[in-house]
Amino acid sequence: MIKNKAPAENSENGKRPAHEQVYQTLKAQILFGEMAPGQAVTIQGLTDSLGVGMTPVREAIRRLISDGALIFQGNRRVSVPVLTTNDVEQLIYVRKSTESELARRAAKRITPAQVDALEAIDDALDRAISVGDVAGYLKHNHAFHEALYRAADAPIMRDLADRMWLRFGPSLRVVCGRFGTQNLPDRHKDMLNALRNGDAAAAGRAMEQDVEQGMELMVGMLSKTT
Repeated sequence: MIKNKAPAENSENGKRPAHEQVYQTLKAQILFGEMAPGQAVTIQGLTDSLGVGMTPVREAIRRLISDGALIFQGNRRVSVPVLTTNDVEQLIYVRKSTESELARRAAKRITPAQVDALEAIDDALDRAISVGDVAGYLKHNHAFHEALYRAADAPIMRDLADRMWLRFGPSLRVVCGRFGTQNLPDRHKDMLNALRNGDAAAAGRAMEQDVEQGMELMVGMLSKTT
């Protein structure tokens, strides 16, 4: 039975097909840790909670499995992968290489208006940190990086970064819960200064430090649970 099925693509109203809407909804839930690492959900359960048909849910799940954001567990169940220390070490390497280069490229292309927009996002991020708003921190932190990477005009690397964020996002939510937002590293001010000055090398260094410090918290958390 289909409840509130998402509308199909329509050239007049510009609405996305149902499977794309489901994909984006589930992607956000994974990215911001609303689905916890190891948490199993059924396809039927997702169908009921999202109010769509089985077909768009299956298609969205297929894409998320391909992205590495979900794993199939049989019995029509999927779950968010639980990261190992080895996983995080690989993510650190890939993220530092990819995202630092994105920051360097952005520094060469970004406009003053785009830097102003990034600064506004960072101000909202600071407010979330100051009040311990974990959900706000996660969303504004991701928005900052996403906007910066768009400015790099490097879609292949941006797609790779997006996939990496899907892999560590749920665990970052756990880190925030354990350490609190006040203890999370933030090199965004250094990045903003580098971007305003058009200093690609400094932007790359700031991004590398931002990635490394945040992911090392994840390594520390995992080492205490294994």
